[in-house]
Amino acid sequence: MYVRDAKNREEVWLLDHLEAMGLDETAFRSRDYVVAIDEQSGEKAGFGRIRIHKTDDAGSADADSDRAGGRASDVCELTSIGVLEGWREQGVGAHVVERLVEYAGDEGFETVYVLTSEGSYLAQFGFRRIDDSQLPEVLRERLEDKRDGVDPDAVPLEIDIDRFRMPERLREAFKRAPEGRDEVSDDESAEDFGIDAESATYKYDTGR
Repeated sequence: MYVRDAKNREEVWLLDHLEAMGLDETAFRSRDYVVAIDEQSGEKAGFGRIRIHKTDDAGSADADSDRAGGRASDVCELTSIGVLEGWREQGVGAHVVERLVEYAGDEGFETVYVLTSEGSYLAQFGFRRIDDSQLPEVLRERLEDKRDGVDPDAVPLEIDIDRFRMPERLREAFKRAPEGRDEVSDDESAEDFGIDAESATYKYDTGR
């Protein structure tokens, strides 16, 4: 099992699973995501997103920047983390979180924020609950939106990147893929690119 950057052609797969799991797809861009892959079968097991919010005067408060090239005043949020049924309790989500935190560190961020009702899960990695008032302004607005929408019980958490820790039990679980899975073809199809093969139209409005 390993975690890699999402590919552009996986945007429909991501959107389908975000919708099915009731996860936040605000300002969706496939390039913000990572995907966990089973090495033996090629099956996708989970995913997550690093969302960088611009806070400089040149952009609007809710604008996003690419993972690379963020400004010192930008804010980093982990969001939309999901694990497919059948892959849960295997350490997949933990390693998606770890990879996203690593990316944040590579881009120069010292602190990462999460707005979620799953605080007890994230606490095992070192995330801690903070007061709403401690959030950067752009995330206070995000928190209100999440509470009004996909996650009514969301609370803010943060972690200093150098305090992240991976429980050994989750690291070991991630190394062991379930047996008996068939290999999954990695061939590209029209569906991979969001095209409905029957109508030759895009399934989602992704800006094309």
